[in-house]
Amino acid sequence: MRLGIRLLFGFFLITGLAGFFVLRVFVTEVKPSVREVMEDMMVDTANILAEIAADDLAAGTIATGRFTQQVNDYAHRRIDAKIWGLGKQSLDYRVYVTDATGKVLFDSTHVAEGQDYSQWRDVALTLRGAYGARATREVQHDDRSSVMYVAAPVNHGGRVIGVLTVAKPVATVQAFIDRAERKILLSGLWLLVLSAAVGVAVTLWVVWSVRKLRRYANAVESGKTVPVPQVPGELGELARAMEAMRQRVEGREYVEAYVRALTHELKSPLAALRGAGELLHDELPAPDREAFAQTVLDQTGRLQHLVEHMLELSKLEHQQGPLVTQAVPVAAFLERFAALATVERTQEAIKLIVDADDSVVQAAPDLLTLALANLVDNAQAFAPAGSVVTLRARNGVISVQDQGPGVPDYALAKLGERFFSTVRPDGTSKGSGLGLAIVRQIMALHGGRMEVRNTGDGFCVELGF
Repeated sequence: MRLGIRLLFGFFLITGLAGFFVLRVFVTEVKPSVREVMEDMMVDTANILAEIAADDLAAGTIATGRFTQQVNDYAHRRIDAKIWGLGKQSLDYRVYVTDATGKVLFDSTHVAEGQDYSQWRDVALTLRGAYGARATREVQHDDRSSVMYVAAPVNHGGRVIGVLTVAKPVATVQAFIDRAERKILLSGLWLLVLSAAVGVAVTLWVVWSVRKLRRYANAVESGKTVPVPQVPGELGELARAMEAMRQRVEGREYVEAYVRALTHELKSPLAALRGAGELLHDELPAPDREAFAQTVLDQTGRLQHLVEHMLELSKLEHQQGPLVTQAVPVAAFLERFAALATVERTQEAIKLIVDADDSVVQAAPDLLTLALANLVDNAQAFAPAGSVVTLRARNGVISVQDQGPGVPDYALAKLGERFFSTVRPDGTSKGSGLGLAIVRQIMALHGGRMEVRNTGDGFCVELGF
């Protein structure tokens, strides 16, 4: 499972579970809270009505007195109230009054008059001096059919002479409960959506940062020189630590590889120098002495060439940051290069010709000149005397084509590696292999490519920008 999917799954799981339990708590608390508020108001109502009914109950006129008339008038009142957007068109209180024995003397619905209510909790508890209330379902298995009953003692002359109970169906406030639950659920849904959006954004940012680090690590593994990814926070510190570690490891490996390769490359010229030096101590004919002296010069030149190329390659391999490039018109650039190279090689038996279109490449001119110089030197070393080296450009691809014998197929894949070279046509010498390594590194810095291949009439190196 990919990192982004794992992060999203974990975030959604945590957010979903938290949202579920929070919403569940809110929803389950709405109905009890509304009923508690409803009961609180009914307590006030019951006690007020108990005071109003006390005189009629004491006088024995509770069924026909003023209290009864007022309650009946209340039941027949017409109302149309808008309560926070919800309409109320009915008055829902039921009121009944019992005597001190629990017998119902008055019922606003005229259903229970004459019945014994002494065993109902609201009446029984109130007659015992406690708080009397109950909730009874009209339909046994339907909680919405519950009716709340709240009682208050009717006092006269310092004693309890009866009980007044106020009843109200829970269904009359169910619309408020339903609306509150819908609002909570809708708000919770929006909260989950916003949380999911934040989770997606955070996950995408983390995955984007990690992928930048991964691309950087892959580029380093493949040997490319890339800048450190700019990532904020701890991931940025990790990127900088990785870059520092890479530099230390590469520096160590670089030195080790160069020491091994340089030791190998120096053996041959040093051995030749030592041999020539030892022989020059002896009495030699003038021609022999001149030949050995020339060997010393040739081998010291070879060493100088090797050192110069190693320094140049080392500088390129440790190039920091992106190159400063510019638009280079290829045809004019190659013409100037060929003219200068021809002047420098007036004694050399090769000819440079240019065959270029009017394309433009984005390159560092100094490095492009260095790359072409190494390719021309390489072509000169392998091409026969009097041959032609063609500098060709087509659609942003520059190639150097010689008329030499080419390279064995097995060696093509290794050309461009440090110190890898093939034997020159004369069979007496071998290059350092650093020329093509320099060219390859220059193209890597440009983000381009170097390709080599044998052609029907020689060997070709292509530089693609």
